[in-house]
Amino acid sequence: GFLPLQGHVVRNWKVRWFVLLQDKLLYYKIEGGKKESSPKGRILLDGCTITCPCLEYENRPLLIKLKTKTNTDYFLECCSREERDSWALDITGAIHAGHPVQVQELHRMKNSFKLLENISLQNIVERMYDSSTGIKLTRNLDQGNRYKETFTGSALVDWLISNSFAVSRFEAVTLASMLMDENFIRPVGVRSTEAMRSSDPSEKFLDDSTALYMFAESSKKNTSSKEEVHFNISELSGTIVKQGFLVKQGHKRKNWKVRKFVLRADPAFLHYYDPTKEDNKPVGGFSLRGCLVSALEDNGVPAGVKGNVQGNLFKIITKNDIHYYIQASSKAERVQWIEAIKPLT
Repeated sequence: GFLPLQGHVVRNWKVRWFVLLQDKLLYYKIEGGKKESSPKGRILLDGCTITCPCLEYENRPLLIKLKTKTNTDYFLECCSREERDSWALDITGAIHAGHPVQVQELHRMKNSFKLLENISLQNIVERMYDSSTGIKLTRNLDQGNRYKETFTGSALVDWLISNSFAVSRFEAVTLASMLMDENFIRPVGVRSTEAMRSSDPSEKFLDDSTALYMFAESSKKNTSSKEEVHFNISELSGTIVKQGFLVKQGHKRKNWKVRKFVLRADPAFLHYYDPTKEDNKPVGGFSLRGCLVSALEDNGVPAGVKGNVQGNLFKIITKNDIHYYIQASSKAERVQWIEAIKPLT
């Protein structure tokens, strides 16, 4: 699948097509909408260590870090927590292929706690923000420093249990750790910040009345309002139904670029982002009301499509008769996207 990868020489981000084998992770360049035949590079997994979640980049909370036995660092970014955990589990399984007991333990840990099906981390954060029933924000003192709009670790654990998001303090701590991994909340002050650097996942979030946390958004209010003019806040407020990397044909130059697509409902919009950019703002998007979506045949190049494309194409025609040509990574993924989009049109 597609994953953004940070370069070694120039520290920029490029989207590559990754293929996981038993002993190595290959990555390929995409040119003209098609994967090149030879890999651009490879990551040897023998002696490799994996860090997930990796919190080294504040603007990229869904990272996986791989360190080879020659001490070369690779940073890969995923679209969602589920995708990140799936990649991390499969890569870790390949690293420990000769140690089946470790692989079984990984599967057990991954399945030990799951969110309720009708609850998402985004839902929890929205409830936390609620002025009447959300978590109470207070001023706190830590090592002589004053922090506004913070809450303690134990207060968040209490709130999660009282709102039925967790049934035990252990589950609530696990859930709070997820919120921190996804960059919804962040530690402030010495105790919580030092705990976040712990190598033990169960000790990263502290159920403690002296450990301070705050909403991550509270530290990002210096954004210029001029940067927000292209997209109405309401169209970005819908519930995320599906997200993933797809290849899109440009409107003017007709070149193919990998974009991160986010499908939202209520209101129904499809936005796409440049995954190589540091900010998290859409580079395009449109309302799905009145749209038509359909698969395109893989035999030959359909009218309106440029380049020697890989296949698995589908087309969306907006109410204003704008045509979007998009490639999925497989036929199954194309079907999933079409089935997710159709009910919202």
